[in-house]
Amino acid sequence: MLTGLFELSWWAYMVVALVLTHITIASVTIYLHRHQTHKGLELHPAVSHFFRFWLWLTTGMVTKEWVAIHRKHHAKVETDDDPHSPQIFGIKKVFWEGSELYRAESKKQATLDKYGHGTPDDWLERNVYTPYSWQGVGLMLVIDLALFGPLGASIWAMQMLWIPVTAAGIVNGIGHYWGYRNFASEDASRNVLPWGILIGGEELHNNHHAYGTSAKLSNKWYEFDIGWLYIRALEIFRLATVTRVAPKVQLNRAKVACDAETLQAIITHRYEVLAKFAKSLKQTAATEFSNLKASEKVSGLKNLKVLGVKSWLHRDASELPPTDRATLDAALTSSKVLATIYSMRQELAALWGRSAASKEQLVKQLEDWCHRAEESGIVALQQFSRRLRSYA
Repeated sequence: MLTGLFELSWWAYMVVALVLTHITIASVTIYLHRHQTHKGLELHPAVSHFFRFWLWLTTGMVTKEWVAIHRKHHAKVETDDDPHSPQIFGIKKVFWEGSELYRAESKKQATLDKYGHGTPDDWLERNVYTPYSWQGVGLMLVIDLALFGPLGASIWAMQMLWIPVTAAGIVNGIGHYWGYRNFASEDASRNVLPWGILIGGEELHNNHHAYGTSAKLSNKWYEFDIGWLYIRALEIFRLATVTRVAPKVQLNRAKVACDAETLQAIITHRYEVLAKFAKSLKQTAATEFSNLKASEKVSGLKNLKVLGVKSWLHRDASELPPTDRATLDAALTSSKVLATIYSMRQELAALWGRSAASKEQLVKQLEDWCHRAEESGIVALQQFSRRLRSYA
């Protein structure tokens, strides 16, 4: 019977496969994603090349292609030009055929030219990694067979499936479809789990879309990003330098008036601000909807999807399905509280979109917003406004 260099127990083979696939995940999240695409950290040339070589062996992916496609995803997120949005293609398509969507986009030279700048262009890239991208995968098969015998083919198959399933399927698919949101970013991104271990921290996808250039993907105290742990370890050995992380919210409870500092902090943390608004006003809005249902003032309100009710607090109500939007419009007409909450949210979101206004004008508009919120008679809105004033 043919055997490899190593003869292991069945569980040891499983451990080997998980370790090898985890190295691939670490290579994707640290090298391709945080380093090459978003420039959140710098890597020592030796570490950078190890990751590039390992990805050549285990995925056949070309750095420029991956970087260009991901940058385009951020630039065109949830639009018809997004390479892999489940909001456009459907969750089944992205989950099961995400790798096919990736390959189709990688063939578009315009995408590579526009979004692939700043990636490696040395002799190895031009003469080995790019023209012979799939030969590395073949070499990995030979290595696995030599080390582990026939079972090496199973380990190799798991290595080949790992990125299409976890990255193309789970992150690109489920990460824009299901999970929780810390930030009201202008897309459908979700944190799949608060513990980013299996996919190297990429599970924290909503955090990433809120602060795309941050080398650290965890944001709350209960979230864990194993990719960040590896980066900090590389820093200790001077093999990595972090250049960008998400700014921390700072509150000065003593502040009672809005100023330029308040405005800048709110713009910087705009996704967190809108998420806090939604969380603060959620119960008030839910109570108003319940009252309208009970009074039967609004026809069709009983059929309004719960997701639709929550969505207009997190995102623009114009993105609701037409039927839900019509019902919501009727609800806003029937409830002064709901109408106030909705209009105040829209005005708040518009603050950082008024590019023609001067800083002094924006500060005045912010102060006026807070004044009207505190005069609204809506307790939750008053409390949110007082918190907003304390941003520093």
